[in-house]
Amino acid sequence: MTTFLLIRHGMTDAVGVSMAGHAAGVHLNGDGREQVAGLPAKLGQVPIAALYASPLERTRETAQAIADARGLRVQLEPRFIEVDFGEWTGRRFADLVADPAWQLYNAVRGITRPPGGESLLDVQQRAVSALLELHARHPDEVVAIVSHADTLRAVLQYFLSIPIDFVQRVDLSPARISVLQVGRGAPRVLQMNGDSVPPLVG
Repeated sequence: MTTFLLIRHGMTDAVGVSMAGHAAGVHLNGDGREQVAGLPAKLGQVPIAALYASPLERTRETAQAIADARGLRVQLEPRFIEVDFGEWTGRRFADLVADPAWQLYNAVRGITRPPGGESLLDVQQRAVSALLELHARHPDEVVAIVSHADTLRAVLQYFLSIPIDFVQRVDLSPARISVLQVGRGAPRVLQMNGDSVPPLVG
């Protein structure tokens, strides 16, 4: 059974303010750097075999803090990238509130997509596909994945059989850790949005 540590990147100036999406140049801010500096300790003594990250700066910076502490190499996996928000990329949430397309998108994520962007079901398909390949590559090992809130929510909802329309009911905060096990028998979500790794992992 493969144990996945699903880690959201640390805080940036865009979190809760604007749609960073695939935009380049979104780095961790001071709070984010402080958060990720504490991540290695929060991971405890769990023997991480491999570390993968989305190719965006904020996830690479988060993963590098773990890599430096554990002597690991950050391996980039494009399928763990953030949702492509298309024409909404860089827009402030406050400016989107009155947009009927934005309202519909948040009501029924399963049948909508941002203008010029990708649907959350597409995100779920690519991210779950990548995770299942990592399960085959790392049987009976612990694998850390650093990604983005909606991408990780979509993965967890797939394995919990939760409809994608309910994505906003799943809270994943910056630099928090969720734990998923995939392998023999039914998949198991051991933790969501935790501040450390539970003792039964490792």
